[in-house]
Amino acid sequence: MPVRVLHVCQPTTAGTARVVAELASHQVDRGWSVTVASPEGGDLSASCLRAGAHHRLWEARREPGPQVLNECRALARIVRDVRPEVVHLHSSKAGLAGRLTVRGRIPTAFQPHAWSFCASTGLVGRAVLVWERLGARWTDAYVCVSEDEASAGRRAGLRGRWEIAPNGTDVSQPPVSPDERYRVREELELPGGLLVVCLGRIAEQKGQDLLLAAWPEVLADVPDASLALVGDGPALEGLRGEAKESVLFTGHREDAGQWLAAADLVVVPSRWEGASLSLLEAMAAARCIVASAAAGAAEVLGRPESIVPVEDIVALRRAIVERLRDSSLREREALENRRRVERIYDLRKTLGRYEHIYATLIAPRERAMSAPEL
Repeated sequence: MPVRVLHVCQPTTAGTARVVAELASHQVDRGWSVTVASPEGGDLSASCLRAGAHHRLWEARREPGPQVLNECRALARIVRDVRPEVVHLHSSKAGLAGRLTVRGRIPTAFQPHAWSFCASTGLVGRAVLVWERLGARWTDAYVCVSEDEASAGRRAGLRGRWEIAPNGTDVSQPPVSPDERYRVREELELPGGLLVVCLGRIAEQKGQDLLLAAWPEVLADVPDASLALVGDGPALEGLRGEAKESVLFTGHREDAGQWLAAADLVVVPSRWEGASLSLLEAMAAARCIVASAAAGAAEVLGRPESIVPVEDIVALRRAIVERLRDSSLREREALENRRRVERIYDLRKTLGRYEHIYATLIAPRERAMSAPEL
């Protein structure tokens, strides 16, 4: 069923942009007409164009404000030009501007990629929640990447149709062998000893500050360990000034997979998520993992003993030290992680879920339009 779809996305880097690019590429391969509207910058526009999708420049800022009116006007022009059969809105800003623009006239899916009301407190948090409840009237389907994310929406009082479309990752390549792993570590010029890697945007959401708070106690128990924070983000400079010598800040890296291959342990200490892509990537790399109980983590990892409470620095330290001290535990959990991601989260399988979602959004509108007048 070829579909004309418009994806709207404000982030142009990191996880949300990657999901949109993968989805656009898959849909182009299916013979669909795919347009992605986003700001310039980052990798999103180039990735979509390489895949054969169309890209439309949509100037939009990350935060809400008076500029939303102009953003809606610009998006309305794009919608008129593209004439999509489905509008797929990704993350909170596109969800705001897109639903205000379309207002239910075209089948609309909203995918939060982690709820904005989880990131906001006080007056802002209450305002965000009020908007989300109002925006439900123009949402034909909420698309969530985990049951946890969908449950959080329901608990917040959002009413509507809920679809689960898990994130996926590429499992077509086998994990690196031990010999290859040592070669990777030499190429990255890493120190000897055990290596802990945390991969992701350096920001409050991702919880790298919690990992750094636990790190001195980890070193007290495992003195030869080192920590690499792989990524860039708004909290980078502040954290860099507080870190121990055993902590390496890599900044943005195109070779993030090499750092996973080099790791003895991967830590995902997020405060909130939809379902972490870094977690899936580490599982595909057959790495041992410790993760916080942010949304989706227990569901994806499937092993409660590898999950620690959010913001529990003591539990985080204990879980890390336990695995750094026990190589057989690391190897066993790493193998289990790879098997699980192959079975459930293969990207080639998860992307196909959207075809069903779109079909069920379009079909009722088509039936209503073709029904004879009485």
